[in-house]
Amino acid sequence: MNNSEFNLFSGGLTGAEAAFGEAAEKYNVKETNFSFEGHKLKRDKNVVILNDAELLRGQVSMEIVAETMGRRYHNAATIRKVIQVIFHMINHGHQIFAIGIIQQDKTVKGGTGWGVELGKFFHRPVHVFDQEQEKWFTWTDGDWKEDTPVISDKNFCGTGTRFLSESGQKAIDDLFARSFK
Repeated sequence: MNNSEFNLFSGGLTGAEAAFGEAAEKYNVKETNFSFEGHKLKRDKNVVILNDAELLRGQVSMEIVAETMGRRYHNAATIRKVIQVIFHMINHGHQIFAIGIIQQDKTVKGGTGWGVELGKFFHRPVHVFDQEQEKWFTWTDGDWKEDTPVISDKNFCGTGTRFLSESGQKAIDDLFARSFK
């Protein structure tokens, strides 16, 4: 396939999502960033502003999110919309790439973790670059296994932490270089 047949679905936020978008642009990969009215993005390439009805498609109980992630969320109105946007990113991406930190309970830290959990729930290939261990891992048979993933599905999601480290940036750059030589 030609690189332009691939589609990155993301959120366009500062950090990992902006880096995924920049890499997509460098390799002539299409980019779609989902957001909602009033949300400030770092990347403004092909932004889809979800209306209230579209956001509702990603609606889930915040209690379920909190229980799944083992944490509580404040500022529920904004977090709820972010969770709804994450649904659209994961729903469109048939392969999930995330940059973050894998925790002891096998979840990923922060909002990125909800995207990873949705990817698992939707039975998508899920790959996480752990910035503390500086390695890629793939979710296989109920656990994280060290891996060196490539982008192989034409519709993929790139998401992750706002606090992108140098190793996280390099992981994204290397992922695109491996996938789109």
